[in-house]
Amino acid sequence: MSATSTSNRVLVLGKGSSGKAAAALAESQGRQVEFADGIGLVVASPGVRVMSELEYGCRELKRLGVKMLAVTGSKGKSSVVKLVADALNLAGFHATPCGNYGLPVSELALSLQSAPSTQQWAVVEVSSFMLETTTLPPDTFEAVAILNLQEDHLDRHGSVEVYHALKRRLMDFAKVGFAPGDVRCDAAAVPKGCYFDNDVLRVNGGYAVALMRAAGLDDATIARAFSEFEPLPHRFQTVAELDGVRYVDDSKATSVAALVAGVAMSGGKTRLIAGGLPKRDDPKIALPILTERVKKVYLIGQSAEAFESAWKNAVDCEVCGTLDRAVEAARRDAVKGETVLLSPGAASFDQFKSFGERGEVFASLVKKEGQKTT
Repeated sequence: MSATSTSNRVLVLGKGSSGKAAAALAESQGRQVEFADGIGLVVASPGVRVMSELEYGCRELKRLGVKMLAVTGSKGKSSVVKLVADALNLAGFHATPCGNYGLPVSELALSLQSAPSTQQWAVVEVSSFMLETTTLPPDTFEAVAILNLQEDHLDRHGSVEVYHALKRRLMDFAKVGFAPGDVRCDAAAVPKGCYFDNDVLRVNGGYAVALMRAAGLDDATIARAFSEFEPLPHRFQTVAELDGVRYVDDSKATSVAALVAGVAMSGGKTRLIAGGLPKRDDPKIALPILTERVKKVYLIGQSAEAFESAWKNAVDCEVCGTLDRAVEAARRDAVKGETVLLSPGAASFDQFKSFGERGEVFASLVKKEGQKTT
């Protein structure tokens, strides 16, 4: 087989939405595509070039002249991506959320091949998994933001240091970068509303505002975007109030660090439903916030016993096993002025297909509890 024909072949690993999008983009470029699925580990010869679907799609978007922003972090990525894309659309651009949220990047690139637009923006959510096999030029993104760096995905990356280092790689691919305690851009490039304090970038109004201003949006458009923003489901979403008790779906909180953030948002007098498929993060990092703000924890899923062992000396814990039993127990105990919060601190796959299904089941169970008293 000639070198030319070999270089024209593309092996796509995985037949999920990203894999299929990459395959379609490759075929549009005249490449011969083969699929391999159900593989847990790939060992590549040094002679084989390996890249992520993110890199493949972004390189094509760059070729098409599409401007790009990118967001990563341990919590809140999808909401910021949606907010920034909404703001760009309000300003009259054509902005598409893509990457880990929205369309696969390659699917967006393929859709724009026939009609590229100078008004087109891509707002890309980037995961640590994507960054493992991504290398891009330093001017790929107009601006990027790392929202926060907590402890997550240790089952994949092995240590929090490796996980954080992967997240910070995104800064290498951007003209302007915003991250906790770090900035890699010239002072002259910092958008309005951002300033340096002892070499640390401070952002007024948050990273979403910084990205919007880096894209050239004015204050009126930014204010309108915030006022009209419709939050994504399962991110600290109030689903009901029964007898003065608020029920909140934060099913997207799939790590202990995200659980901590959810409890902090709920304030005091919280009854927490937690547990699921553990991710190897340390449940003890939640002890301070549990001691301060949580009246009782109702535990479900595979991590129930481990969470109970870690928390029982700091907060009252009840192992319920399943979500329906947890909702029923929390409904029994809760009194007016309290919040029942589903913020699992673990993945959903031991009992549910996704965090979305887990949140939907929670809302349905809460509704049934309300019907018992009507």
